[in-house]
Amino acid sequence: MDITVSDKISASRRRHMIDGHLLPNEVTDQNVIDAIEQVNREVYVPLARKGVAYIDKSINVGEGRYLMEPLTFAKLLNAANIKKDDLVLDIAPATGYSSAVFSKLVGSVVALEENPTLAEQATENLAKENCDNVALVTGSHIDGLAKQGPYDLIFIGGMIDTIPLSLLNQLNENGRILCVLNHDGHGRASFVTYNNKIMGVRNLFDTSAPSLNGFDKKKDFLF
Repeated sequence: MDITVSDKISASRRRHMIDGHLLPNEVTDQNVIDAIEQVNREVYVPLARKGVAYIDKSINVGEGRYLMEPLTFAKLLNAANIKKDDLVLDIAPATGYSSAVFSKLVGSVVALEENPTLAEQATENLAKENCDNVALVTGSHIDGLAKQGPYDLIFIGGMIDTIPLSLLNQLNENGRILCVLNHDGHGRASFVTYNNKIMGVRNLFDTSAPSLNGFDKKKDFLF
């Protein structure tokens, strides 16, 4: 396939994002860096925002949803210790960017998006980018997709108040959830485990991320 001027500009912007934002901020997993460098982020943002696709800010993609800022996303993946044979459940991918990055890191990705409009956009974007190892399903974020699990890694694409038991129960042994948890209005990137019905939460770093609706505290939520 011929490389166009647009392709070269996009590749240059991705490299600038990596060199200017990710590497100086302790994103050290070369597999994560390589995956991010391979994915055209501007494909997953609206036309009016393509020019700012690589700035280190969350981007509004419509339907009240956002792509997480690149540095927070990269640092979460950096902490996940992702292995090629991991089965990933990517919750709330919106237009599909996070799923596309995961598709470069693992053999199989299940993407779960509850907004039908965004799910349709994500399906089109992922097909355009030849992400053939991503299965996109439309369904409830908080319910997860147990029939495709258990999962080695569950990623949640937004800041949430709490983690439902339904998702914790879909983790494989030694599985983990990577997310941003809301602590009194302040976000904390978190590495969550659930073994022998005991939940463990390791705070990774303070950050901000757009809130993801539906994860409010209820009696069947554990955190």
